[in-house]
Amino acid sequence: MINHQTALIYTMVLCSAADGAMSDAELASMGDMVEHLPVFNRYDRTNIERDGAACAELLKKEDGLDRALDLIDKALPTGLRETAYALACDVVAADATASQEELHYLELVRHRLKVDRLVAAAIERGARARHQTG
Repeated sequence: MINHQTALIYTMVLCSAADGAMSDAELASMGDMVEHLPVFNRYDRTNIERDGAACAELLKKEDGLDRALDLIDKALPTGLRETAYALACDVVAADATASQEELHYLELVRHRLKVDRLVAAAIERGARARHQTG
């Protein structure tokens, strides 16, 4: 079992690693969010690498994706499910390219966390707007 903050880390890592690589922009985005968002106020920031590595190791296993999604689902209260989806969208948008794998993983997260389709569309549009460069 993981706590809600670790579940948020797992959600970001899961979507970032979907295409097999975690870009510097994605890693920086995760670090910035952990550093500045109120949901991480009581999170020990020295654990981000450990938690990220634990998620990455889990994803390497045959049923790792399902196990990671189960852990995330069980750890997140209803009020943080849209937050988790928003964080994942920001990570995917951070490097200005969203691979098909990342989009597929976002869809899996949205379904598992039961984020309404219209809410998800608004979150996705907000992520695109925040990460526009011109």
